[in-house]
Amino acid sequence: MSLKFEIIKKDNRTFARYSVLQTKTSIVELPNFMPVATTGTIKSLTTLDLMEMGAQIIVCNTYHLHLRPGEDLIESMGGLHKFINFNGSILTDSGGFQVFSLSKFRKVKEYGFIFRSHIDGSIVELTPKKVIDIQMKLNSDIMMVLDYPTKYPSSYEENLLSVNLTTKWAIESKRYYEEVKPKGALFGIIQGGFYKNLREKSFNEILGLNFDGYAIGGLALGEPREERDWVVREFVPKLPENKVRYLMGIGKPDEILEYISLGVDLFDCVIPTRNSRRGTVFTSEGILRIENAKYKNDERPLDVNCDCKVCKNYSRAYIRYLFSINEVSAGILASYHSVYFFIKFLEQIRKAIREGYFYEFKEDYLRRFKNT
Repeated sequence: MSLKFEIIKKDNRTFARYSVLQTKTSIVELPNFMPVATTGTIKSLTTLDLMEMGAQIIVCNTYHLHLRPGEDLIESMGGLHKFINFNGSILTDSGGFQVFSLSKFRKVKEYGFIFRSHIDGSIVELTPKKVIDIQMKLNSDIMMVLDYPTKYPSSYEENLLSVNLTTKWAIESKRYYEEVKPKGALFGIIQGGFYKNLREKSFNEILGLNFDGYAIGGLALGEPREERDWVVREFVPKLPENKVRYLMGIGKPDEILEYISLGVDLFDCVIPTRNSRRGTVFTSEGILRIENAKYKNDERPLDVNCDCKVCKNYSRAYIRYLFSINEVSAGILASYHSVYFFIKFLEQIRKAIREGYFYEFKEDYLRRFKNT
């Protein structure tokens, strides 16, 4: 096993837990939120910004880095940490979701995916072994196996194929991983869509392979919140207590709180930067749409309870003005604040679990968040 995981404190009213994860690179406190650096960079922010904020772990994407600039170049530069200059831990996604999103340009085979590059149209293959080889060259701390997610809604037959191939590829991945013995840890992914018996089938098959950690995949693909909730509620508390529990693609503050209370340790989502570039920022009081006319003369910072450098130095009125003239710095300032908010939000949650008031923290935040 390429990492150490220790539960330090459990909440006595929920399944929330405060844990410490030691990867080959750094210590990561859990629960945690991973900013999404898909191509080795977060849109509008630098890794220096992330380290300044206190980011402990980020997620990058195997598919995108394979296509450009290529894992060989990154390896020659000393690995992904050195190439992008990030001293925390890095989780690399397998690229299965990205290939899935290119449904018009890909074919699913028993041995993996065949697809056309969205960059130059060249034919590319992703197989379980190749995905591990790429991630080994990237030298990431946590590697994800190749999986086959499905869209929402999708048929029982499509999800059965997804589960069967995800398990087949997971078996190949684990066997190959044990042969080559990379330094990074390997996580399995549970699929099954919104069919309970298929989720159970995937759950049992993937857990039987004894990965270093487990992810629930196939969520946040357009399904109603209640559909997502029952999957998390049904399966996350049953995951092994001594392994990391990762919920892929989830990241709204209210969802994070609810799912931490069900035992989730790790999250990732693009919304802090994607929404911010469009004028929607996250605050301690909920969502703020800064382009709203009511902020035209507002001297307050984006978040009156935030101590980030954006909130210390700029008003809502100024940032709204920047958006009104389509100034690129508008998205930069809004993104910096929102990513900072998420990092500090998770710090507050960890503190609440450690000190025994997580339930009260959750209820208070959800009350304010919903009324915003």
